[in-house]
Amino acid sequence: YEILTCDWSSDVCSSDLGRAAHAGMYPEDGRSAIAAVARAIAEMRLGRVDEETTANIGRISGGTAANIVPEWCTLLAEARSHDDRKLAELVREMQDAVTFAAGVGECEAETTIRPSYRSYRFSRDDVPVRLAADALVRCGFEPTFTLSGGAADANAFNEKGLRCLNLANGMAEIHTPDEHIAVADLEAMVDVTLALLYAAAA
Repeated sequence: YEILTCDWSSDVCSSDLGRAAHAGMYPEDGRSAIAAVARAIAEMRLGRVDEETTANIGRISGGTAANIVPEWCTLLAEARSHDDRKLAELVREMQDAVTFAAGVGECEAETTIRPSYRSYRFSRDDVPVRLAADALVRCGFEPTFTLSGGAADANAFNEKGLRCLNLANGMAEIHTPDEHIAVADLEAMVDVTLALLYAAAA
């Protein structure tokens, strides 16, 4: 039974509060929030955790100057999984890593978790999939079906009951400085869009 799915994600934002001090004269009086965050990150499972699950630290900010023990640091992380149970477990692990590292570093930690989007799943027999496959064939493309580690408006639409799915449009090197798409692929997607309308009408 083959399933098309987009994962759902949780953003994890954590702020560590330490204690500022002069880094050259009284470093022992300080509590480095950056060091605490670094320890937390070192304990996390990041990257491709398994075939269904990923995690990432996307942003870190903290400190005020090189000669001041940093009293604050914030990290923004995310976790994604095609399996809700795995996602909940991974987010809990990330929270635990932050809490533990803050304790060791004698800092305070505040963690906020925000669900970003929910998953949707289709079989090849479902109407959205059959319409999309028909449109692609009409335009001379051989449909392929795969799991996606990304998300889009389709996640929000499906959550609201509007059944739809994402079609790849030829983008390459996504979310890198070299992200690009060929003009021919953009033009082809216009043809696929029109073919979708014809397939739906039929």
